[in-house]
Amino acid sequence: MSEDGSVPPDDLAVVLATGELKIEGRLVAASNQTLRCTVTSADGVDLPCVYKPVAGERPLWDFPDGHLAGREIATYELSRLAGWDVIPTTVWRDHGPAGPGMCQAWIEEDPSAGVVDLLPIHEEHPGWMSVLEGQAGDGAPIRLVHADVRAVQEIALLDSITNNSDRKGGHLLVDTSGHIWGIDHGLTFHEEDKLRSVLWGWAGEPIPDDLVETLRRLRAALESDEAERVTGWLTTAECRALLARIHWLIANGVFPLPSEQWPSIPWPVF
Repeated sequence: MSEDGSVPPDDLAVVLATGELKIEGRLVAASNQTLRCTVTSADGVDLPCVYKPVAGERPLWDFPDGHLAGREIATYELSRLAGWDVIPTTVWRDHGPAGPGMCQAWIEEDPSAGVVDLLPIHEEHPGWMSVLEGQAGDGAPIRLVHADVRAVQEIALLDSITNNSDRKGGHLLVDTSGHIWGIDHGLTFHEEDKLRSVLWGWAGEPIPDDLVETLRRLRAALESDEAERVTGWLTTAECRALLARIHWLIANGVFPLPSEQWPSIPWPVF
């Protein structure tokens, strides 16, 4: 079953890439143009989606290429190669109301569920991993935590592989069936270390054996003909850095620690 509850993922990808796209509104909190749309299949089925046209991207000094959409697709394809169902179906559209860009299945979020939270420091928090301690606006001591579940661990490892420089709490969604998804992967794959995340709960801990085996399979896939699904969106330097990060994770067998060379937590956190 796919994100919308009915369309198989391969069919969903075709609809997202080729269906008629109608803009319903803009997500104003997003830093780049992010449009809520409806895409209509050939047989008249309407599906909600997110459309990010390249023309609406705001290049950054360290991501100046104006093609953040391709990094979103590369991250999705990498997660598929790893066998991790943690990113909504994401495809490239050659055309759309605002030009070519990325199109992704819409996730109907459960507003009562969350993956990242701020809790009073004196409270017990079973089922949550501690990230850092700080103060609330009123001066009360608080702790930033994230859920201690397998899907979040997979996302944290995926972020380490892709060098995600913008893993905010708001980029982690729980849908109405309880499935956890990661979104917003435009700032990924830079050849320089830039990992910034709220998912540091496993920092320095051993990577589970089965996930290390997944990394080995992923490395093999990226050294085969399957690699083009991911590397076709990246520069040569970024591809080399991607493989180097996977090599490091396999060789060391632990989740990376925050760097002392740059801020390790994105701002704002949510």
